[in-house]
Amino acid sequence: MFLTLLLAAAASATPISADRIRADVRTLSSDAFAGRGPGEVGEARTIAFLAKSFAAMGLKPAGPNGNWYQDVPLIRIDRLPGATMALKTASGTTPLVPGRDATLSLRNAGHITLVDAPVVFAGYGIVDAALGWDAYAGVDMRGKIALVLANDPDFEAGRDLGFEGRRMAYAGRVGMKFEAAAKAGATGVLVIHEDAAASYPFLQVASGDALPAFAPAPMAPSPLKLSGWLRGDVATRLLTAQRLDLATLKQRARNPAFRAFALGDTRFSADGTVRTTPVTSHNVVARLPGATRPDEAVLYGAHWDANGTNGPDATGDAIRNGAIDNATGTAELLEVACAFTKGKRPARTVIFAAWTAEEKGLLGAEYYAAHPLHPLATTAAVINLDPHVALPAARNIELVGSGRTTLENTFAAVAKDRGLRVDDEPNPEAGWYFRSDHFAFARRGVPALSFRAGRDLVQGGVPAGNAIVDPYNQLRYHQPNDAFDPAWTFAGTAQEASVAFTLGQRIANTTDWPGWKPGNSYATIRAETDAERK
Repeated sequence: MFLTLLLAAAASATPISADRIRADVRTLSSDAFAGRGPGEVGEARTIAFLAKSFAAMGLKPAGPNGNWYQDVPLIRIDRLPGATMALKTASGTTPLVPGRDATLSLRNAGHITLVDAPVVFAGYGIVDAALGWDAYAGVDMRGKIALVLANDPDFEAGRDLGFEGRRMAYAGRVGMKFEAAAKAGATGVLVIHEDAAASYPFLQVASGDALPAFAPAPMAPSPLKLSGWLRGDVATRLLTAQRLDLATLKQRARNPAFRAFALGDTRFSADGTVRTTPVTSHNVVARLPGATRPDEAVLYGAHWDANGTNGPDATGDAIRNGAIDNATGTAELLEVACAFTKGKRPARTVIFAAWTAEEKGLLGAEYYAAHPLHPLATTAAVINLDPHVALPAARNIELVGSGRTTLENTFAAVAKDRGLRVDDEPNPEAGWYFRSDHFAFARRGVPALSFRAGRDLVQGGVPAGNAIVDPYNQLRYHQPNDAFDPAWTFAGTAQEASVAFTLGQRIANTTDWPGWKPGNSYATIRAETDAERK
């Protein structure tokens, strides 16, 4: 009871309102907003709602020419119905149904066809010269399909092989595997799906198979014709046909001397057509000018987009409302902005950015980071609001990707003042630090932080928290049923927003410049602009 009262007192010390967050989540995730898909009918209503909300608070527009919006030029990529895939071995041909047996991303415009391309097992598909790993060295990959494992060699190894232990290294991201295979000359990549290694169930990628993809405009031609995920049991049957087993192959692939090899007579075919459409989407950007050092800034960000009206589920529901991901983070952004306008104006400028197209590859944040509306050199910090579940009040808060930036020191102090314990994210193998908008800034050297409400709940502890988090991850994440639930208290969300507000407030009122911890590669990038920070 004492702890509950303590947490309640800490929450009341900030102007953050769980009720206002609830109201905004209910609105943004309603069917009227049509799943907030970039370039779809829901975008116009979403960005107008955000701009109107910022204006009502008394904030200034931060976009070009005094506008609330930053135009983000994109290309929408639709795979037309009728795409096919198949695997062939000496024992016969096995059709693969897109969205059931595998996913299929056709990576260039127009008609794409591939007939009997040899399949090569490439282990983890890692190429990292600094660590001495190159799965493709000396292997002719031209015209071939690379079949790769998810994650990196440290995952499940039980020992440090030079990556980051249990935490996924950047080289383990699927995008990096695609890039490495393309540079080696491959024509396509298939990733073997395993729930633990991927950090999400096959349902998540399968149900999104037919969703449109997006790319920055102009769309650069890809050296890969296709990429996708291969369902785990399908991959197992394929390997068994070649008298191989997955566990043994994983062991072999954990050796830096491993090289890709042909999977006997296995061949892969695919056929499909891609339609590309130019789309202008929008970041919504507001600012609170700093009182004494307006040329220095703290940036808050949250992505407003979800997955729109695409891919109906078994019930026929085609609207992916994105109540948690990320109407909740967007509502937090609005609430933090509101809190700043109610207090004394901070010394530094505070920027509030609602990003487009995070779900399509961090595209809105990437565009801003490449075309900043405030110089990145004098952006002191980026605070990302991308919560994962609406939780009741907790004893802790979870830090994503710890050990990187000195922002973590201030974060820990703020959390302590709020009566919260800081814990490392419980699933570092998921690679969350690379999967949300703050990463667009981190990789350009700007100290960036992402965190989430904790799951050690005041009522029921970690078991109670996991009983909420696990079903969401398995059944609702990125699905049409990520919809508003009137039972949500948003108490944990308010804790998260309170920490975010106080953290930014402290950074905005100091003359210090957060940095990177020793040994972090982003420190070198930040150092290139040291002279611009006085």
